[in-house]
Amino acid sequence: MLQVLINGAVLGAVYALIALGLTMVFSIMRVVNFAHGQMYMLGGFVVYYLYGQYGLPFYVALPAAGIVLAVVGVAFNHFFFQPVLATATREENSMLMAVGTALLLENLALTFFGEKQRGVPSVMDGALIFGDVAEGGIVLTHSNALVATLAVLAIVGLLSFVQYTRPGRALRAVAQDKEAARLQGVDVKATTTLGFAIGAALAGLAGGLLVTTYGVNAGMGTNITTKAFIMIMIGGAGVTKGAIVGGVLLGFAEAIGYDLLPGSVTYLMIFIAMIVFLVFKPNGMFGKPWG
Repeated sequence: MLQVLINGAVLGAVYALIALGLTMVFSIMRVVNFAHGQMYMLGGFVVYYLYGQYGLPFYVALPAAGIVLAVVGVAFNHFFFQPVLATATREENSMLMAVGTALLLENLALTFFGEKQRGVPSVMDGALIFGDVAEGGIVLTHSNALVATLAVLAIVGLLSFVQYTRPGRALRAVAQDKEAARLQGVDVKATTTLGFAIGAALAGLAGGLLVTTYGVNAGMGTNITTKAFIMIMIGGAGVTKGAIVGGVLLGFAEAIGYDLLPGSVTYLMIFIAMIVFLVFKPNGMFGKPWG
């Protein structure tokens, strides 16, 4: 069981990164980014080609994934979401736009990359072994330890940026009250663009991290988006600490479920548990009623 908990902690750290990206976009723009999983997938492909195919160091490929997806996020916000949000009279319009961008990215990925599952070489060889493996000891590969460490550093870096920098304070102001922030001189359009770029970059970083363990394929985006929604529904929509807690909880639930149950049953039980939880806590653990 200790081995399962270690696996859950590694997975939970990266899942928290995914959930933070989706929460960032939602809290600032009130837009549900259905393409978040597809952005994760693109980040995985960036690392696959730069690190796995062209032989660039992982410490170059991973930041490149974040940068590429940040650019994609800026482009999506500028050409798709901002025009719709500026003219739409119904919230459903932005939701349909988000669904459309998800389908666009997924079909472009299928066209250019095909359906084949891709993987990359291990980032680091070796493992940390605690105790006798035959008697329930723990094995933590150096690669997984690196993935978890980088995910935690990215989370800490984001929280520090939002808390202590001027652009970070602008992001928090827009998330709390967009009109009040505008009256205080905050460039709301630039700030929302920054928020979308950060959210997309976090998805790209998470995809680049987990491609080292789970590989990547063009059709995995919808599955990742579904998991991201589970995380933020558990923690509370638009709440940073809720996203982190939701990601960690889902990581542990998935690791324990796959160890004890057949793969197809694990997420059935997770969905049932989530539904029961939302009956009693419809706003999640830390969320507040909207409106």
